[in-house]
Amino acid sequence: MPKKINILGVNVDSLTMREAVRQVEQYMDEKAGVLVATANAEMLMRATYDQELKDILNAAALVVPDGAGTVWAAHHLGHAMPERVAGYDLAQELMREAPARGYRIYFFGSAPGVADKAKAKAEKLYPGIQVVGTRNGYFGPEDEPEIIADIQAAKPDLLLCALGVPKQEKWLKKYQQELGVPVSIGVGGTFDVMAGVMKRAPRWMQKAKLEWLFRGMMQPKRAGRLMALPKFVFKVHHFKHEHNR
Repeated sequence: MPKKINILGVNVDSLTMREAVRQVEQYMDEKAGVLVATANAEMLMRATYDQELKDILNAAALVVPDGAGTVWAAHHLGHAMPERVAGYDLAQELMREAPARGYRIYFFGSAPGVADKAKAKAEKLYPGIQVVGTRNGYFGPEDEPEIIADIQAAKPDLLLCALGVPKQEKWLKKYQQELGVPVSIGVGGTFDVMAGVMKRAPRWMQKAKLEWLFRGMMQPKRAGRLMALPKFVFKVHHFKHEHNR
């Protein structure tokens, strides 16, 4: 099992993309019924004041380091962390291997029509993939029994849930037992990127660890969220000194 590193009170797994894919596939094969979370700086910051989210993350089977900020924090705290394991990339790797391994996948979340477009993209990119159901993320409590029944009937091995943080994590945790899905992952904007609704940062910006900046430029309403990064750096620095006393 990968080593867990405490970043601001959340235990994040130190592992490579390859190891993360293997671990998730093992959970699917075991029909484990687990949650996998993709922790970027924003999620870790939120967990410092959202106890429910923190508890969900610390009970998750796997918390992958989604983002340069998380990897930086681990290094700053004196721990080895080989690379970032972005949720978008993890989802693509699992989809790429799904046809050969016969995994069934369900897309849940995003605006109406987006999950269907993402499904069409997945079928084009990964021939033979079984996307066994889609449902948009616009619903009220009265719609939940129907959504749960639909997911149960589709019998996916993997449920990709794009409701945004922390809604996706809280929803998956709440219905984890009822859904009975081997692996559920909160994947944020993954379907939006696949459907072409949201652009992903160019490769050079991803390599330069500037994906967060690109997202801020593309979505000005996220500008406030960019301020979370300097706060995150400050908080990690403070956390390090508290724990080194």
